[in-house]
Amino acid sequence: MHIKNWGTFATIAGYHVLLLVLLPLYFSEFNGATFALYFGTFILSGFAITAGHHRLFAHKTYAASPAYEWFWLFMSALAGQMSALSWSNDHRIHHSHVDTKKDPYNINQGFWYAHVMWLFVREAIPLDERLVSDLLKNKRVMFQHKHYKWIFLGVNAAVFGVGCLFMSPMASFVGCVLLRIFTIHHCTWFINSLAHIWGSRTYSKEQTAADNAVLAVLTFGEGYHNYHHTIANDYRNGIRWYHFDPTKWLIWTSSKIGLVSNLRWYNNLRIQQTLVKNDKRMFLDRIRDEIDETAQELRQKLEELSKNYEIKAAELTKAYRELKVATEERRQILLLEIKQLKKELRAAWKNWVSLAEMMEKRYTLAHSH
Repeated sequence: MHIKNWGTFATIAGYHVLLLVLLPLYFSEFNGATFALYFGTFILSGFAITAGHHRLFAHKTYAASPAYEWFWLFMSALAGQMSALSWSNDHRIHHSHVDTKKDPYNINQGFWYAHVMWLFVREAIPLDERLVSDLLKNKRVMFQHKHYKWIFLGVNAAVFGVGCLFMSPMASFVGCVLLRIFTIHHCTWFINSLAHIWGSRTYSKEQTAADNAVLAVLTFGEGYHNYHHTIANDYRNGIRWYHFDPTKWLIWTSSKIGLVSNLRWYNNLRIQQTLVKNDKRMFLDRIRDEIDETAQELRQKLEELSKNYEIKAAELTKAYRELKVATEERRQILLLEIKQLKKELRAAWKNWVSLAEMMEKRYTLAHSH
């Protein structure tokens, strides 16, 4: 491993060694308050990264009030993961070049590279002013960026000070500062590493990003990573009611009390349209160089079924728009049309899924020899 970023390496390696030495020595001094303050600050730091750095600043999946932004910009210092500006810059590059050499934490270079080593072996990634031009105009983001080190020290010193009121100074330092930074770091890093290895690829089969319910629990809902990489500008990562995504619930609740607005999300129809578009592109690319009769038939089938789905989806969308302004008489006619279109769309989707599954099996079989 050729280290280029010695400052980051010294900081991360240093606190790992310090925690390894001090935790066995002072664990006996932990009390109920230690665990309460640890979990409280762990939750705040986690939400600051997921709801703040990730879904608000990096992806702009919703708009927020200044007070809401200030709160998470300061709480994010508990996580010690750079300023929102730097974090978003790296993350937007990741999405623009995922799984390529330009991806900052490219999983194809190995688990440990994607997990943490990229922070050491790469020099600090320069800001791409075009990529983060919106954040450069945000005064709150820029204040945090310019004063991040002092905010980090101040917020964590405050936690340490509060802890000293209820426990020994060493218990506060080890349990409420070092241990919390250690756990939130690795939980976040799991999204860059483990979430690109372990799980299902329901929405985007060509990407390494995977959906994993276990990781969702550890990362405040970020574990549904395949969906996120497919539709990155949805404020949700877990889109089903049973998906554990507390960040989604936090954002939704905040919208109900006026702290945030303009939540961006995809309904099932838009999700299916995106999947058809992505899968069609992927399958056509896979058989691009094949010239036999079977490949020609598959190309024709892909074009035919995708076009049929798009036509039905467009007709249904149009019918719903008309329904909003229709007279009562016209409304009854439209409702019948919508019912029929839904039936036809389900059939079109079923046909597409069958073809996609067949294409996937064909590709897997061809590359298993």
